[in-house]
Amino acid sequence: MDLRIFTEPQQGATYEDQLRLARTAEDCGYSAFFRSDHFLAMGRDGSPGPTDSWITLGALARETSTIRLGTLVTSVTFRHPGLLAVGVAQVDQMSGGRVELGLGAGWYAEEHEAYGVPFPDARGRFDLLEDALEVITGMWGTPPGQHYDYAGRTLRISHSPALPKPVQDPRPPIVMGGGGRRRTPELTARFADEFNMAFPTIEATVAQYRRVDEACRAVGRDPASVLRSVALVACVGRDEAELRRRAKAIGRDLGELRDNGLAGTPSEVVDRLGVWRERTGAERVYLQMLDLSDLAHTELVASEVVPQLDGARRPPT
Repeated sequence: MDLRIFTEPQQGATYEDQLRLARTAEDCGYSAFFRSDHFLAMGRDGSPGPTDSWITLGALARETSTIRLGTLVTSVTFRHPGLLAVGVAQVDQMSGGRVELGLGAGWYAEEHEAYGVPFPDARGRFDLLEDALEVITGMWGTPPGQHYDYAGRTLRISHSPALPKPVQDPRPPIVMGGGGRRRTPELTARFADEFNMAFPTIEATVAQYRRVDEACRAVGRDPASVLRSVALVACVGRDEAELRRRAKAIGRDLGELRDNGLAGTPSEVVDRLGVWRERTGAERVYLQMLDLSDLAHTELVASEVVPQLDGARRPPT
């Protein structure tokens, strides 16, 4: 099972905080460093303030060398799709082909209000998401020297040079996710390389993965071609005292984290990952590290959880 590091910098983190964690994750051998794309903190003031995800990832692209970089997920409301295609392609070039684009319809109305960003209703946001996926993949896939045109529900592109091109061929992977029952699976089947469920129950994950399977079959796509992932809050400690300290640092109840996240000793977490793998088929887990200053947490998982994964015990029946 592939483990990735996932952060929420809008809760209060500088670029330097993110750089330290990304470098630690790279040194520890994690496959990727992902961050949320939000501009307003949740439940706190967020000082010193938000950092723009794609500016941050562009900088990290030049400060790292092997780890993959991406968003979980960028809201389609934040950046015009044509310009987002330009920005992501540029960061892919800056990283030597290590970028992945997580893209979603957005949900956090308050942050849109706080920064004056239009927030259409759910149908309008999904119309924009569908157009954005068409435009971004269409621009990246247009052969050099040709132009791209598109007319959709919310966007019209006319005679675009469709430049620059990303390094990755045919394009950077696209990650989608969410619990929508119809359009989310349909758009995943048409455009995504990976489908993610964020902080879900096992039962909800199984049901949504099944909907993605059905949507893939409806368009003639092999469901196995969509990688399945989940994002879970991580809280790992060698003993109860360390666990309680880490849970307190992120303002979470340890019992709740044991029930709904990845909390416990390394052996407990290995077993929990085995349950997720066995019951859902998830191939990748994004470890939400909420305390960006606790680099030892990331190092502990790398040294004492990852080596056990290949030999993880089967979950109890």
